[in-house]
Amino acid sequence: MATEPHDIIPADTDEASGPVFEDFEPFPTGDHAVAGSEGLEAVHDVPVKVQAVLGRARMPVGELLHLTSGTVVELDRRVGEPVDIFVNDRLIARGEVVLIDNALGVTLTEIVRQDR
Repeated sequence: MATEPHDIIPADTDEASGPVFEDFEPFPTGDHAVAGSEGLEAVHDVPVKVQAVLGRARMPVGELLHLTSGTVVELDRRVGEPVDIFVNDRLIARGEVVLIDNALGVTLTEIVRQDR
């Protein structure tokens, strides 16, 4: 089995006791440290689909065809419940609807972690 750079290499008896770590690069500091986005510059301009889902409803096509302006569609959520935030059809967060300068927005309140 080959030794990888992240493996712990036992110290020689001539050296001080304890493990020796080899081939580690220091963490970037100062102007070179980028929190969580290091190496992502290449994808900054990639478009993604972001959706804020207030709720869902199921109805037969016949009912859907009879919807008119002003029709109320009952959703599966209650007032005050968080909205789901999807990126490329994958749930990534939940949040609350806010009004900013006469425009709707969402304040993220929870980041959803999905185990792979």
